[in-house]
Amino acid sequence: MLPEPTYQHGSQSKTGILLVNLGTPEAPTAEALRPYLKQFLSDSRVIEIPRWIWWLVLHGFILNFRPKKSAEKYAKVWMSEGSPLKVHTERQTKLLSDALAKRTQSELIVEYAMNIGNPSIPEVLRRMKERGCERILAIPLFPQYASSSTGSAISNIFSELIKIRNLPAIRTVKQYHDDPDYLAALAQNINEYWAANGRPDKLIMSFHGIPRDTLDKGDPYHCSCQKTGRLLAEALALDTNQYQVCFQSRFGRAKWLTPYTSAALKQLGKDNTPRVDIVCPGFVSDCLETLEEIAIEGKETFIKAGGQEFHYIPCLNEHESWIQALSNIAYTNLQGWLDLEQSEEAMEKSRKLALDMGAED
Repeated sequence: MLPEPTYQHGSQSKTGILLVNLGTPEAPTAEALRPYLKQFLSDSRVIEIPRWIWWLVLHGFILNFRPKKSAEKYAKVWMSEGSPLKVHTERQTKLLSDALAKRTQSELIVEYAMNIGNPSIPEVLRRMKERGCERILAIPLFPQYASSSTGSAISNIFSELIKIRNLPAIRTVKQYHDDPDYLAALAQNINEYWAANGRPDKLIMSFHGIPRDTLDKGDPYHCSCQKTGRLLAEALALDTNQYQVCFQSRFGRAKWLTPYTSAALKQLGKDNTPRVDIVCPGFVSDCLETLEEIAIEGKETFIKAGGQEFHYIPCLNEHESWIQALSNIAYTNLQGWLDLEQSEEAMEKSRKLALDMGAED
């Protein structure tokens, strides 16, 4: 068991919110990518093939060749403050804390952790315990549930909790793929882009892909993505021929969810489509998969195939409507907990009573 923080009688118990994102390497270098990829690709929820076979592939091939290639891709999108994913997640955490402070008198501790890399889930959970969090709401920043993303993050949270003697109360948000506020934020972000840049002939909604066989095993991800796409199209007043739901980031030779984004862009280019816009509703923060794979590689695929004009619409990032949506999601899931906060007078009374009964101060 991990050692418990020092306890003081009469101290205020707090409620915490833990945002969890995928993760990022520390730098756009092969040296930084190697441990990041090793941790990521060692997760049995991410790679569901026999461990001994995968160990040979991972250590014999992938970790020897992929870090350098991945580092080159990260270098193209790295920001002065660091990794785009980490920068946006940090900003979202601060903005969420500010938004919640305006609607509740309770002192909420809002932190973020990365499922892969730093700040790690164990590190942040320990810090939240030290700050007095006896109730923690975990919100994975993946709108559509998949075992390899949300499932992995929640599983890793509970794997850390089994090491804690005095467990905090835990709530988790599974997904919000059809949440009205999330959808409204997506639609507003896109409409604002179109108001400034005009409208496309086709809108591609690109979601991160997962292996096709996970759908047969009961993973709800494909259905959640399709529902998000349909509801977003309705919010944008698009006909079925004006948009397409696709899946990106295919890895390995196995069949993944289709249609593949790269194949769709190539076909639209061959069809001489005048303008294609693409948005990634499954990512709430711009990252390697959106800025390099879509905005750079996707554009190149479309133009080379014969397309004329390509627009990548940025993720929600720090959009005001998204922060409000995230605040609403958090506030809804905090109901019943915010009433547990005690006044300073009640805390002092509790401390004196404990001391009178022989407790040490």
